[in-house]
Amino acid sequence: MSNWLEVSLTVNGELAEAVADVLARFAPNGVATEQAVKFNDEEDEGTPFGDITVRAYLVADETLDDTRQKLEESLYYLGMIQPLPTPVFTPIADQNWMEAWKVRYQPILIGRTLVIVPAWQESPDPQRVSIKIDPGMAFGTGTHPTTQLCLEFLEECMQEMHPKTVIDVGCGSGILSVGALKLGAELALGVDIDEASVKNSRENAENNGVDSAAFQLGLGSVDEVRAGAFSIKSAPLVLANILAPVLVRLFDAGLADLVEPGGALILSGILSHLAEGVSAAAIRQGLVVNATKQMGDWVALRVDKPGL
Repeated sequence: MSNWLEVSLTVNGELAEAVADVLARFAPNGVATEQAVKFNDEEDEGTPFGDITVRAYLVADETLDDTRQKLEESLYYLGMIQPLPTPVFTPIADQNWMEAWKVRYQPILIGRTLVIVPAWQESPDPQRVSIKIDPGMAFGTGTHPTTQLCLEFLEECMQEMHPKTVIDVGCGSGILSVGALKLGAELALGVDIDEASVKNSRENAENNGVDSAAFQLGLGSVDEVRAGAFSIKSAPLVLANILAPVLVRLFDAGLADLVEPGGALILSGILSHLAEGVSAAAIRQGLVVNATKQMGDWVALRVDKPGL
């Protein structure tokens, strides 16, 4: 049996609030709205546009028929002021929504030695180095190509260079720093301008048994690291999984200065048509593009800093 009856109407922005007010009178758990987004440029996180779908959920109990009738009457009267579309009613079976959400996340094998594991699961391959991630607000659950490409480069650099320290600019969920520490780094500095990301990184580090002394976290970016706000100002391996236009600006802010001579910088979050511009920005800073990886529309770069 169904435990809920979903009612939804798709209307313009002018009507959405009025429709939501009507539905809220009959929905004990509130009203949800959904609207499409468009991306105006490479840095746009999504600008709402178009019609809005307003949804509410009626309890499917002995009062449902009466509640539905009253709701339809209220919408009818609102429609006399301005025409409304016919509401759509959909029976919804009750379920454990948290468990249903978790099903979307499964272990992901990365490179030759890594596996990303949802925090509530066990690793499918004990021979691999597991990184447990609890998907939260911060970017970097491991499902996106940019994170996977960065981790592939990270694995290669850790095996080749054996760096003891790593700087993670825009650490997001902390997945890259945790990976570096599990692959042999002794200290990782993760910085982000978003406080929620710093908090999420700390939680993910704890889920992985990473010592807080080994994974230093703080609010900031390139400027703060260069100014000495943290325990280190440079490292043999630097990671930056950020959108391409931001990477170019970070080069202007001194991103290359964080890389020690003879070290490497892993750049990801780059749409393929913007890769040339990021490469050019790195070359202007005296760095050498060593390798490129691509997955779908996304590109990651490894650039090296010549030794002294």
